[in-house]
Amino acid sequence: MTSPTDKQNDGGVPLPVVPVGASSGAPAELPPASPAGRGMFGNHGTGDVSGYGGLVRQRHPVEEASRPYGGYFDEVRDALEEAYPAFGDAIEKVVVDRGELTLHVRPERIAEVCQVMRDDLALRFELCSSVSGADYLGADERRLHVIYLLTSMTYRRRVRLEAAVSVEAPHLPSVTAVYPTADWQEREAYDMFGIVFDGHPSLTRILMPDDWEGHPQRKDYPLGGVPVEYKGAEIQPPNERRSYQ
Repeated sequence: MTSPTDKQNDGGVPLPVVPVGASSGAPAELPPASPAGRGMFGNHGTGDVSGYGGLVRQRHPVEEASRPYGGYFDEVRDALEEAYPAFGDAIEKVVVDRGELTLHVRPERIAEVCQVMRDDLALRFELCSSVSGADYLGADERRLHVIYLLTSMTYRRRVRLEAAVSVEAPHLPSVTAVYPTADWQEREAYDMFGIVFDGHPSLTRILMPDDWEGHPQRKDYPLGGVPVEYKGAEIQPPNERRSYQ
């Protein structure tokens, strides 16, 4: 065992030491059993959003917007409601926040809504630029959310679609038949969050090895990793650097 005051190696990097509070050799530790949204290193206040320590950020409730929404948002909602007879059943709520229009969609209806958003002449959202996941651990029973960013190049408009599923039933239809650009993006959401896109042509991992267990961007995923050697010094996995407890 070396101490922090030991001489440095030829690379100018301190020799490996076991940091105070580390549980060297222990299996990966889970985040503390506290509400999601807490941050690192025992501090209090706003800032860090990693979910693994003492920083606390304020949660702003997402409430349904009332009309008029402003800008082109009313026109988009009206056009979708006119073109899609199942609007009342498919759209859970409409939110306007930070200058963005978000339509919260029932997961089983997401492909239908995307089809109308793309094909209706009054909407013409031809491009799906992103499909991403989010984990609202401790804030929503259906904690796994999928966010779709759609762009109308015809009318120069943008809209967000959001669908929520539970960890116990993380299924919703794939939109690759409507937006081929969603192919690899849905694979990434599956890999990182374990969200299953039914009907995807090849729903396999895209970042992690095929035999990897678990989904690394879920907020209850263990912190452990693998040690890395850099200029003669070994950098410990996150769970061995600090206990985070």
